[in-house]
Amino acid sequence: MGNPIASSPVDPGSKTYTGTGVRSHAILLVLFLVYMSDYIDRYVVASMIDFIKRDWNITDAQAGSLMSVVLLFITIFTVPASILIDRWSRRKMVSLMVFLWSLATLACAFTKNYTQLLVARAFIGIGEAGYAPGGAAMLAAAYPEDKRAKALGIWNASIPLGVGIGLFAGGQIARHWGWQHAFGLVALPGMLLALAAWFLPDYKTVRADVSAEGLNDFRGFIGKATQLIRIPSLLLTYLGFAMNVAVTTALMTWLPSYFERTGLAEQGEGGTYTMPIFALVLVGAPLGGFLSDAWHRKRSEARMIFPALTSLAAGGTLLVALLIPGTGAQLPIMICYGILATCFVAPAASVTQDLVHPGLRAFSYAICVIVQHMFGDIWSPWLVGAVSDHIGLAKAMLVIPGFGIFAALFFYMGSRFYVRDLSRVEKVELEAE
Repeated sequence: MGNPIASSPVDPGSKTYTGTGVRSHAILLVLFLVYMSDYIDRYVVASMIDFIKRDWNITDAQAGSLMSVVLLFITIFTVPASILIDRWSRRKMVSLMVFLWSLATLACAFTKNYTQLLVARAFIGIGEAGYAPGGAAMLAAAYPEDKRAKALGIWNASIPLGVGIGLFAGGQIARHWGWQHAFGLVALPGMLLALAAWFLPDYKTVRADVSAEGLNDFRGFIGKATQLIRIPSLLLTYLGFAMNVAVTTALMTWLPSYFERTGLAEQGEGGTYTMPIFALVLVGAPLGGFLSDAWHRKRSEARMIFPALTSLAAGGTLLVALLIPGTGAQLPIMICYGILATCFVAPAASVTQDLVHPGLRAFSYAICVIVQHMFGDIWSPWLVGAVSDHIGLAKAMLVIPGFGIFAALFFYMGSRFYVRDLSRVEKVELEAE
């Protein structure tokens, strides 16, 4: 019986990617802009909460739910979306998902009450649920293995751009024309990108061996998910990813308040100090891809050792910065942390693709996304807030670097199994569509 993850080797000359120069770069460019649109539409509401509260007299809990509902529905629908991607078409699913979340964002502009807006935001989450798995699978096929982490690093650099544009555009448009117009205007680029994605090059769908159980039902899903998490280096990569996401999500939630309460920033200015730190993802994510690809050529398990080292360095740097609140040296150290914080992303994302059959790449990334949400960004902001209620925010923030230490430990443990697990993956020749 064949194994969809670990199988007999094939001809080492088989071509496992379909991209060629301009073709690959065109795929990367469109997917970069799509990912940026994803985060613009997701975060545009954050800078308009006070405008919505003023108009509809909603509570902070309700306002916060406008962001939480997106994350919740991403988690719920990531798996079914990724299964459809792997079994049907990556480019078509990406195109349809972009259109759906853009249409849902446009619908937000026409809502008349809080419940309608909440439902529209939920549909944004449904649309966004499968994009990361689909995009990762397309890029994994567009570039050869020794350039894969670099491409994924550049792709992930679109996230802070989208967050920044969403926060800036939402506030500015809402101030001058009203928050409804902000939803409408940021939705329009997504409509055009959906059309562009439909015509992207893609590879012919290949099927993993599903003779034992398929992915069409719950039993099949559990079976394939179980097979993935039984790969030690893959499971440990998922957990390392989750711990690092716990760090960044907690910081994005609490750092503006932390800067204000410790006296570094005036009231209301904490966000001004926070955004440049996370904007350095533009440096850290691609840098991690370049460096890990270079090291990978010399050492096979470098894609796991590298994120272990950078996660440890990021956690240590953050701890030092948090131990000197309100000082002149704190912000420069935080900036160093900002560069290190996302160096893990590209090599770790590459591992989620390296260790599975090409027919399960989107599914593998989907499991990674689910683990990130369940074990990372859902609970970490709440935990810091709960601790802050008892000992104050400055001391509560010291919990956060510990998540990074756990991430480093998971990645290092995974590196001990990576070469063995990689040797068991079937090398499948991909054919251009």
